[in-house]
Amino acid sequence: MIHFTRTLVRGWVEKLLHIHDSPQRTAAAYALGVFWGFSPFFGVHTLMALICAFVFNLNRIAVVAGACTNLPWTIVPYYTLVTMAGAAVTGARLPPDFADRFQQLNDLSLFSRAYWTGMLDLLWPLVWAFHLGSLVGAVLLATLAYVLALPAITAGRRHIHLRTPVVEPPEAG
Repeated sequence: MIHFTRTLVRGWVEKLLHIHDSPQRTAAAYALGVFWGFSPFFGVHTLMALICAFVFNLNRIAVVAGACTNLPWTIVPYYTLVTMAGAAVTGARLPPDFADRFQQLNDLSLFSRAYWTGMLDLLWPLVWAFHLGSLVGAVLLATLAYVLALPAITAGRRHIHLRTPVVEPPEAG
């Protein structure tokens, strides 16, 4: 009974995780996760990555690992840089009194309606720049992730196969 249950669970886990995918598919799954992790849809990126993993039948662990690549200390610099790049392309400009208005908003409560409507009004000129910049940045980072992950996964699998001893079948006697 235990052997049957273990075999059933192992088969289910292998189907769920796609452990035996090719290195190309695993690298593509990781790159897809990186795309969603750095996309403009921050906040729902893990959910979107998992939906795509199920739709395209990809390795769920690799997709989630890619989506979690955008770490807390990289979020602000990344989104600032790509928004600046998007603003350069779209020609978006901040209002001249941006710093004063931003300081006034910080004096309000984070939970007040006035804070959020004021912040939306202040940042509205950058909405398209943010989306364009982070979308292009996500595509570039996903491409880089695939290029770097593929040889790493291939080398890792080769290393595992070299270290795994070949078990000879018992002699028929």
